[in-house]
Amino acid sequence: MSNIINRLGITRLVMTIFLIVLLCCVAFYNLSLPLALSQCFVRAGINLVLGLAMVPAIQSGIGMNFGLPLGISCGLVAGLISLEYDILGVPGIIAAILMSLPLSILAGWAYGLLLNKVKGSELMVGTYVGFSIVALMCIAWIELPFNHPGLKWAMGEGLRVTITLDAWYDKALNNLWAFEIFGVVIPTGLLLTCAFFCALVWIYNRTRMGMGMTAGGSNPNFARFNGINPNRTRIVGAILSTVLGAIGIIIYAQGFGFYQLYSAPMTMAFPAVAAVLIGGATASKISVFNVILGTTLFHSILALASPVAGAIFPEGNLAEVFRVIVSNGIILYALSKFEGGRFR
Repeated sequence: MSNIINRLGITRLVMTIFLIVLLCCVAFYNLSLPLALSQCFVRAGINLVLGLAMVPAIQSGIGMNFGLPLGISCGLVAGLISLEYDILGVPGIIAAILMSLPLSILAGWAYGLLLNKVKGSELMVGTYVGFSIVALMCIAWIELPFNHPGLKWAMGEGLRVTITLDAWYDKALNNLWAFEIFGVVIPTGLLLTCAFFCALVWIYNRTRMGMGMTAGGSNPNFARFNGINPNRTRIVGAILSTVLGAIGIIIYAQGFGFYQLYSAPMTMAFPAVAAVLIGGATASKISVFNVILGTTLFHSILALASPVAGAIFPEGNLAEVFRVIVSNGIILYALSKFEGGRFR
C-alpha cells in the first residue's frame, strides 16, 4: 500500500478516491451515468489546452503562469473578430486560432521581457499582470469598434457580457465526428484537437529548442556555460504559454457555447494551475501526462459535483453552493502544496 501511495502521490490518490465516490453517488441516486461520463469527457477536453499553457512556463523557469488571463484576452479578441465576420463552424474556430497567434505572440514577448526584470517574483507579478489586463480589457470591450448586432448591447455602447455562439460555432468541435458507446457520447473532434496540441507540446519538448528551454529553466548557470541564453528561453516560454492560453480559451468557449467578457477571465488561471498540480506537476517540473491526468481528475469531479449535489439537496440553491465549495476547495487543496517558493 505504501508503494502505491508513493507512486500515485497523496494528492492524486485523494482526488481519485473522491471521483470514485462521486461516481458511486451517481449510481446510488439513479442519475444518468452515461450523461455524467459524457460531461466528464467534454469538461476535461475543453480545459486541457489551458492546462497545457503551464508546460512551457514551468519548463522555461517562469513557474506557474498566473498571468494566463493575458493569453485568454488575446484569444477573446481573436474570437470576437471571427464572430464579427460571421465565420461559421470549425473554420470559424480555426480562423479565431490563427488570428490569435500574432496577438498572443506580441503579448507573450512583452510579458517575457517583464518577467526577466523581476526574477524571483514571477508568481506575484504574473498574478498582477493577469488582474491588470482583465481590468484594462473591461475598458476595451466598451471601446473596441465591433459592429455586429449579436455582439453589442441593443441599447448603449460596448459588447455584451456573455456572447452565445449558437449562430457561429457552438460545440462545433464537440459534435465533429461524435459517436455514442452505451449512451456515452465521445466528442471525437474535441479529443483529437486536444491530442494534436498535446502532441505538439510533447514533440517541441524533444527538439533542440525545447531541451534548451528546459535546461535554461532548470539550471541557468549550466545552460549559460553551454551557450544557451536563459533570458531568451524564458521569453520563448512566456510566448508559448500565452499562445496556448489564447488557443485554449477559444476551445473552451466553443465547448460551453459562449464567450464571457469583462471580469470573467480574472481567475481562470487558478483552475489550470490546480489541475496540473493535482496531476503531479511541481514548480520546476511538469509533463504533458501531468496535464492530462490532472485536468481529467479535476474537471471530472466538477462535472459530477453538480448533479450529485442536486440529488442530495433537491430544494433551494444548495447544489450550486456545493459545486462552488468543491471547486474552490480543490483549488485551495492544490495551492496549499505551495510553501516557501516551492511546491511540496
